[in-house]
Amino acid sequence: MAQWTSAVGAGQLARLLGSQQDRPAGPGTRRPPAYRALADGIRLLVLEGRVPVAARLPAERELAMALTVSRTTVAAAYEALRAEGFLESRRGAGSWTAVPAGNPLPARGLEPLPPEALGSMIDLGCAALPAPEPWLTRAVQGALEELPPYAHTHGDYPAGLPALRAMIAERYTARGIPTMPEQIMVTTGAMGAIDAICHLFGGRGERIAVESPSYANILQLMREAGARLVPVAMAEGLTGWDVDRWRQVLRDAAPRIAYVVADFHNPTGALADDDQRRRLVDAARSAGTVLVADETMSELWLEEGVEMPRPVCAFDPAGSTVVTVGSASKAFWAGMRIGWVRAAPDVIRSLVAARAYADLGTPVLEQLAVNWLFSTGGWEQAVQVRREQARHNRDALVAAVRRELPDWEFEVPRGGLTLWVRTGGLSGSRLAEAGERVGVRVPSGPRFGVDGAFEGYVRLPFTVGGAVAEEAAVRLAAAARLVESGGVGGGEAPRTFVA
Repeated sequence: MAQWTSAVGAGQLARLLGSQQDRPAGPGTRRPPAYRALADGIRLLVLEGRVPVAARLPAERELAMALTVSRTTVAAAYEALRAEGFLESRRGAGSWTAVPAGNPLPARGLEPLPPEALGSMIDLGCAALPAPEPWLTRAVQGALEELPPYAHTHGDYPAGLPALRAMIAERYTARGIPTMPEQIMVTTGAMGAIDAICHLFGGRGERIAVESPSYANILQLMREAGARLVPVAMAEGLTGWDVDRWRQVLRDAAPRIAYVVADFHNPTGALADDDQRRRLVDAARSAGTVLVADETMSELWLEEGVEMPRPVCAFDPAGSTVVTVGSASKAFWAGMRIGWVRAAPDVIRSLVAARAYADLGTPVLEQLAVNWLFSTGGWEQAVQVRREQARHNRDALVAAVRRELPDWEFEVPRGGLTLWVRTGGLSGSRLAEAGERVGVRVPSGPRFGVDGAFEGYVRLPFTVGGAVAEEAAVRLAAAARLVESGGVGGGEAPRTFVA
């Protein structure tokens, strides 16, 4: 019986390998043999999760033709991977990817670093900050005081607690978007909201248009749901969205869903203006596409005087095109797994009905905590603490990276939690691997793209400040030197996996 559970075609593998960029070799730098470079490239794809474990690789002859190299080169690369534990083979079954004993299995998202590793590793993988105390404690205490009446019920509220739905609707109305509680469903975080939306509108095989780059975990969620992702390139810098390009893609590809982060985009930090939002909604309406607007970063402006555009849903008064997703996780605390969907009442009813076969509802105590924050003014005070913390971290990280890595290029966003950095021609995947060796965890650019894009980028979140930000930049510079010297990709397995 074959040991592989999926397969990677020769053309697909060639494209993934071709996306890996290296800085041109300097004088005296020795290039690895062709077979070694090929083996290193495949190993890196496995470690990054872009080629799954237990995926059948193409036959040697097929891959040699796709790469225009000799079959001998491919055979030698496969043999090297087998010797290192990254490939297993059996006559008649082919060869499939593996990981050596003792290495953790690659994950394909950006999950938090395990607590036991925090002492030795600076974690720049997860864009989340510690809770803004004392507001978390006060919110939980307030929730406990409100809990007794709910304890006498079954505790399942598939649409969310009525009080919290009404409060969220009221907040939209205060922003100039008249909203009824019937237009709100409370979810388990923004990920839970988008998962429910994808299952309702985007069945297996459906096209979903996404920004390129976009949020890595959402891209992976959509892949796991069987969606066919259609990337739409972002404009350069912080100007954001090329709406003419969006209009063309929506017209030609006719995706069922389009997913956008118009407020301090993750990972670039771009902020769409009113005109871009209006035209994007018009394009989606004309194409019959459901536009999912992710507002999880919308309250995280980091500078005074930032004039926030109107919400995307403000340009869809009938509610027929835009579905909005919000969350407490980025603006307040990632451990507060409360999200919500704002949509037309019939969409909310369909989402609630489908939820009976998923998670039934969101934890009552956490809903009460968020409702306490909203109703007492605690939310605004806590978010202000969050903005100040993120701004100080951003400024410290920007200064440190500019000092230690002057060749790296980026624009400083006015809000959000992430910096999108062009790495001066170095491979982001190899930087991520080298970072593990020197004690800094950073996600590479391809995590945020489709089919190998953005190899020359990394994402740096504003999660550390002060001396830790300075040390993070020092370690990133050490990782860059390791990549430049050829110290990464030499066949030695990294100590831990980059997530």
